[in-house]
Amino acid sequence: MMQNALRLTLTVALTGALAGACSQTEGEAADEAPGSQQLLETIIEQDDPDAVENCLLLVWSEEEAPDIEFDRANDVVKGGAISCSTGASPSRFEAAIAALREAARSGDKARILAQLGIPLLYIDENGERQDLTEEQVEALFDDIFDPNMLDMLQRLDLSQMTVEKEKGAFFALGSLWLVVDEKGQPKVVTVNRQALLEAATAAVDQADLGQGRPID
Repeated sequence: MMQNALRLTLTVALTGALAGACSQTEGEAADEAPGSQQLLETIIEQDDPDAVENCLLLVWSEEEAPDIEFDRANDVVKGGAISCSTGASPSRFEAAIAALREAARSGDKARILAQLGIPLLYIDENGERQDLTEEQVEALFDDIFDPNMLDMLQRLDLSQMTVEKEKGAFFALGSLWLVVDEKGQPKVVTVNRQALLEAATAAVDQADLGQGRPID
């Protein structure tokens, strides 16, 4: 019932936003519907004050039991709205972040690996980039997830996340990037130890200037 109601509300809310969007070219099937990403882009391009709510309605329509209250309260972070930028709800990111925190605190390698997208882009402290298979991640696990990276994972918080349209969400100057997979689940796709070192240096510099605050 909840999902059907959300779909009905979404249809009504998007009627105006979609009006004037790209019309069908000659020969296209009349019943061909735009995909979720196209709908999100249309909502954002309309510059509607209700755009964030419409993005939330869209992502909720694809979830079985959306956490409406949490999502409305936590959708806007640095860079914009999570729902509009990533196509996923804040509660899904919160669940992924909580899983990463708990996995890092437990020291359970398998639990951390379960939160990764493969191939994983790994950037070491010297800036060398590698696209790693699952087997390579396991072999280099202690290098990728060194004590400093594990410490950062244990302190992840949704409020410190930054989103970038069409790229995903990141923490600590890009030390960790998450992207929504085909199942709608945020997964870690980049681990950047060089950026983590830069974030740590920036934090020290801010503290020296009396401006100590978390690095996004």
